[in-house]
Amino acid sequence: MSVSDKDKEEIEKSSAPLIEHLIELRRRLIWSLGGFFIAFLVCFFFAKRLFNLLVIPFKWATKWAGLDPHKVELIYTAPQEFFFTQVKLAMFGGMVVAFPLIATQIYKFIAPGLYKNERSAFLPFLIASPILFLMGASLVYFFFTPMVMWFFLAMQQVGTNDQVQISLLPKVSEYLSLIMTLIFSFGLVFQLPVVTSLLTRVGMLSSKALAEKRKWAIVIAFVVAAVLTPPDPMSQIGLAIPTILLYEVAIWSARMIERSQERERLAREARESGAVSETPADPPPTQAS
Repeated sequence: MSVSDKDKEEIEKSSAPLIEHLIELRRRLIWSLGGFFIAFLVCFFFAKRLFNLLVIPFKWATKWAGLDPHKVELIYTAPQEFFFTQVKLAMFGGMVVAFPLIATQIYKFIAPGLYKNERSAFLPFLIASPILFLMGASLVYFFFTPMVMWFFLAMQQVGTNDQVQISLLPKVSEYLSLIMTLIFSFGLVFQLPVVTSLLTRVGMLSSKALAEKRKWAIVIAFVVAAVLTPPDPMSQIGLAIPTILLYEVAIWSARMIERSQERERLAREARESGAVSETPADPPPTQAS
C-alpha cells in the first residue's frame, strides 16, 4: 500500500520520545481503571437489583415448564457466597459499562501512530464491537437462558410412592456463573465479523480463503460451542448455529471490503495516470548549426 508524503509527514509530527509514550500510556490506564472502578462501585450498589434482573429468564423458564414463576428460589450454602457473587456481578457489570471508555482510551493511545485512512477504517469497528456484544448478550438473555433453564427444569422429579422428590434449587453463584458464561461466549462469538473484517482490511485474510475453509469453520464452531457452553445440547447447538451464520456474514463483509479496496485502487491509479499525462514533455534538443 503506497503512502503519500502527506501521510508520512503526519506520522512524523505524531512521533514522540519513549518517555512521552509511557506518560501517555499511564494517563490512559488511569482513565480506564478509574472508569472501571466507578462503574464497579455503581454496579455493586445495585448488585441485588441486577441479580434479580438476571433471574427473570429463570422465571420465564419456570413458566414454560408449567410451574409457578412466583415461587422461584435460589440458595447459597456458604455465609460469604452471596457477597462474593455480588462482587463478581459488579466486576462483570463494571467491565461492560466501562468498556466504551476503555476502548476510547485504547483508540486515543494508538491513533497517533496510524495514518489518517487507517484511523477512519478502524473507528467503525470500535463502534460495532460493543453493539455486536450487546446483540449476543440480548440473545442470551431473552432466548437461550430461558431455554437452557427450561431444559434443566424438565429433569425434576415429582415425588410419589415409587420415587423421591427431586427439585432444582440452583445456588446463586452457579446461576450467575452460568449466565455470565453464556453472555461472554455469545458476546465473543459475535465479534467474528469485526475480527475477520479487520484482518481482511489489512490483507491477512480474503473472502476466498474464508469461503474455502467453510467446512472447517463449521466443525470448529461446534467444538468451540462444546468448550464454552455448559454440557447440555441446547446451549451448544444454540451457540454453534449463530457462529456459523456469523461466519457467513464475515464472508460477505470481506467481499464488500475487497470490492471497496479495489475501487479505491482503480481510482488512485486513474489519478496517478492523469497526473503523469498532464506533466509536460521535455522539449527536443536543438541541433547545433
